[in-house]
Amino acid sequence: MGILSSLYTGISGLSGQGEALGIYGDNIANASTIGFKTSRPEFQDVIAKSLRGLLGGNQIGRGTRLAAVNPIFSQGSILQTESSTDLAITGDGFFVLNGADGRSYTRNGSFHFDKEGKLINADGFRVLGFQADDQGKVTSKLGEISIDRTVIDAKKSSEVKLFMNLDLRSDKNTIFDPTRPEQTSHFGTGVTVYDTAGTAHICTVFFNRTEDGIWTWRAMVKGEETTNGVKDQLVECATGKLMFDTDGRLREQQIDKSSFNFNKGALPDQYITFNFGDDKTHGGTGLQVTQFGTTSETYKTLQDGYTAGSLAGATFNDDGTLTAIYTNGENVNIAQIVLAKFENPEGLFKMGQNRFRESRLSGQGTMGAPQAGGRGRISSKTIEASTTDIASEFINLMTAQRNFQANTKIISTSDEMLQEVLNLKRV
Repeated sequence: MGILSSLYTGISGLSGQGEALGIYGDNIANASTIGFKTSRPEFQDVIAKSLRGLLGGNQIGRGTRLAAVNPIFSQGSILQTESSTDLAITGDGFFVLNGADGRSYTRNGSFHFDKEGKLINADGFRVLGFQADDQGKVTSKLGEISIDRTVIDAKKSSEVKLFMNLDLRSDKNTIFDPTRPEQTSHFGTGVTVYDTAGTAHICTVFFNRTEDGIWTWRAMVKGEETTNGVKDQLVECATGKLMFDTDGRLREQQIDKSSFNFNKGALPDQYITFNFGDDKTHGGTGLQVTQFGTTSETYKTLQDGYTAGSLAGATFNDDGTLTAIYTNGENVNIAQIVLAKFENPEGLFKMGQNRFRESRLSGQGTMGAPQAGGRGRISSKTIEASTTDIASEFINLMTAQRNFQANTKIISTSDEMLQEVLNLKRV
């Protein structure tokens, strides 16, 4: 009987709208959940009877059913925070987590370090990334992000770069007195170098114009800092020549000697290269150190050594690279956040705790660096807000409520008609 069928049609509507209320309520409940993506119900009609068989037309529907609940992976608002380990993704991709239940994925980038130096989320799941080698170069090796090096070893100086000009107008002077270097040289500049034990030493480089276009340089350190040195006297540890062309550019350079014998535990015969730039003989411009008719002046000095240091902090760069900062001023790359991209992210399986897992519908996630292969960009000290729009969800709630009430009318009306049928016996 059609009246009984209408009862079940109304029930299907009640059931469907009740599920919709639960979905909208879940969206509203997660309005403050970091990285949450709202879902929407998708309904299908149910056809149970056709009056003309396969001829088409004249079909009677039998209500509705909830066919799918699909998350909407739209971009959430990016909110600023004060934590350097808070990360947000702008664009496609998921952070990759490792835990007791295997690998999972999330858009919630609220991370911190645990007592073991591992980068984890609020539930203790460890964040995966591409590991860096001992030189700080990021590799393709995937692993848990961890700061293991709380102390960085000292590194001896092996190269000193000088950027300067030597005054062409200086008088020739071939006599240099190491006991009076300032008075018997045309120019001097200092640079800090480090021995094999990580101890800092001031090295002063003195320059003498000996011939037209030719300068002799001498690198000297304090005698009390060297083996067999004399206190308050400088010791010559390296020397060489600079040759300039008529344009004032460095034509050729040479090192005649370089042997630093620092004391107090440092290894002997430390060789330090003094680099004055790419000279013209070797195809360079010869403009790092010049000989122009202006005052001798040092623009910049660089060297590659440093003393030992302890961990002072860590921060993420814009490309998702974690850099450890040490008290000696050195910055060392530790790892780079990896992002997983899915062909069908709507097919991911929700696990709760802001986490997803691969499914047959989602396909397998492909790992890669941020901003590579269509993956999103990482920003530090930010989090991605929930995509819940409270106003829209309230409207959806009211719509679902009205639809629910309308379906109750179907049931109450069908019930009244059945009551009339039952009353026929009494007539």
